[in-house]
Amino acid sequence: MGKTINFGIVGYGKMGKIRYETLSEMDGCCVKSIYEAAEGVEFPEDVTIARFPDDIFTNPDIDAVVISTPNHFIKEYVVKSLEQGKHVFAEKPPGRDLEEVCAMREALNKAKDSKLMFGFNHRHHESMIKAKSLIDSGEYGKVLWMRGRYGKSVDDTFFGNWRSKKDLAGGGIFLDQGIHMLDLFLMFCKDFDEVKALVSNLYWHLDIEDNVFAIFHNKEGQVASLHSTMTQWRHIFSLEIFLEHGYMTINGLKTSSNSYGDEILTVAKNRSLPPAASWTDEEKHAYHVDTSWKTELEIFVDAVANNKDISVGSIDDAVKLMTLVEKVYAQQ
Repeated sequence: MGKTINFGIVGYGKMGKIRYETLSEMDGCCVKSIYEAAEGVEFPEDVTIARFPDDIFTNPDIDAVVISTPNHFIKEYVVKSLEQGKHVFAEKPPGRDLEEVCAMREALNKAKDSKLMFGFNHRHHESMIKAKSLIDSGEYGKVLWMRGRYGKSVDDTFFGNWRSKKDLAGGGIFLDQGIHMLDLFLMFCKDFDEVKALVSNLYWHLDIEDNVFAIFHNKEGQVASLHSTMTQWRHIFSLEIFLEHGYMTINGLKTSSNSYGDEILTVAKNRSLPPAASWTDEEKHAYHVDTSWKTELEIFVDAVANNKDISVGSIDDAVKLMTLVEKVYAQQ
């Protein structure tokens, strides 16, 4: 790869630790410094512990910064990193709202040589990559419609989490989790023009939503239906893609906790003629290892090392995504 890329990590919670472990296993990458505001954190022995986030942003030995903080810090820390000429990898969501994304885009435009990528790792699950390759082959025809359900169970401890507070999180379950499903919709359908949504906080009665029911429609006539929920009372992930000559379903999602069950892609290869259509052949692909964290960071590292454009998770992708998010929230 050539020159080693030196990283600083701001935020060493669950995601910061995942990013550290992943980068530590990648050739040509070295985590030099970590900042974490919480006390009592056990840090790796081979890094410098920064006293303040600015110690990382202004460190001339650091080439790239990973931002793994609560949502209300994302815009500020991304902008500060870019102003210091750093490359930046930031967790989702890309800020709390579209205004913050636009501020980051302005800072990126001024930085010129810096790269900025947002971590939407669901695109990098092997089931999604396989489904995308099958759709792009044209064998199954055009995508007609999609249906996505993504939910989890929370309890009273959720009230003490920053994710339960709108001023810190920016939104509820949709911005926290459902945004992944919307990003997958964009992976398979590129864009949507019309949005209809119901936003509800019927159960928890917070200033953030506990359910979103949304329908997205584009000029191609493609429709995608999304249900994002934290009153599911169980964890669930289900993405169904229906095409002119077949269908694909992804049920379950491989995670470290295995809360969403086994990740299985089912592909319907052919059918009889309508109206009495019956699926006569299916193939199943099971994925037992989550390689998404490494795959997406490889894209970022390649862009930094070889001065390439960010191919997925770019600032333009973030603007497109957050534009749709705001259209959903505007209907609550």
